[in-house]
Amino acid sequence: MGRNTAGKDTNQHRNQRMRKVTVQTATTLLAFLFDLLKGQSKSSVKSLLSHRQISVNGKVATQFDAPLEPNDIVGISYEHGKPEFNHPELTIVWEDDDLIVVNKKDGLLSVASLKEKEKNAFSLLKAYVKKADLRNKIFTVHRLDRGVSGLMLFVKNKHAQDKLQLHWNKLVHKYEFVGVVEGQPEKNTGMLTSLVTEDPEARTFITVEGKGSEVFTRYKVLRTNGNYSLLVLSIDSGRKNQIRTLLAQQGYPIAGDAKNKAQTSPAGRLMLHSGKLHFTHPVTGKEMQFEVPMPSSFRTITKKQ
Repeated sequence: MGRNTAGKDTNQHRNQRMRKVTVQTATTLLAFLFDLLKGQSKSSVKSLLSHRQISVNGKVATQFDAPLEPNDIVGISYEHGKPEFNHPELTIVWEDDDLIVVNKKDGLLSVASLKEKEKNAFSLLKAYVKKADLRNKIFTVHRLDRGVSGLMLFVKNKHAQDKLQLHWNKLVHKYEFVGVVEGQPEKNTGMLTSLVTEDPEARTFITVEGKGSEVFTRYKVLRTNGNYSLLVLSIDSGRKNQIRTLLAQQGYPIAGDAKNKAQTSPAGRLMLHSGKLHFTHPVTGKEMQFEVPMPSSFRTITKKQ
């Protein structure tokens, strides 16, 4: 193996917590580590992988045969490895040094409420990152309502939070939902727009006095049986309840949305799901694309009889 294969150390001195090295030649992860850490036994190098102390481009790597390309950044943590995260209502889809993308089940709060302080996505992720280091933090950039399932984005530092909050519409290229509505929209495609404001409890509602922020929701009917219709919905902001409020205003509330005058709840839940999230990474500038499938009940309930 050539001397350049082990890469170029990006730090002038070995950091007590993390060492980052730039890959110079295409190789595999374990071969790279063996060459880089020649002074350590092979078993100790392998233990770094098994203890989740190795990352590639900010993402924890545990597979010894993971391919490496020139300019990839391999990180070696000299602290305890990143802990596993297991929860029946929340799944980590992707994670790096700055961001965590999760898939939330319906019924789980995004953040704490007056009645529920502990069981929410924010608190669960906060406890998770602090297992690795008590100094670690989690920040929010948007929310999903309790009854909504699907993709959510959290950040690990204030810099990433500020960038996303200030430039959300520029950095987020696709924020797409699927929902089942009562009835059948007159048009198969369209754009809903209205002025929206929020009450003191952050519940969005339509403004009738002509004041508020203008919001847009684009929709397309994927299938319908007359009683229920499956829609794909794209929004222009992360404003809470935007989709639910606009559809209810048009006379097609989300099934199961009693707060917005839905008459039925065929799946025993609010039938809205965040399925696609495409954005530019606020720190690295890389294009990120995440998709999770809709619940099977969405298709079953809209199937033609």
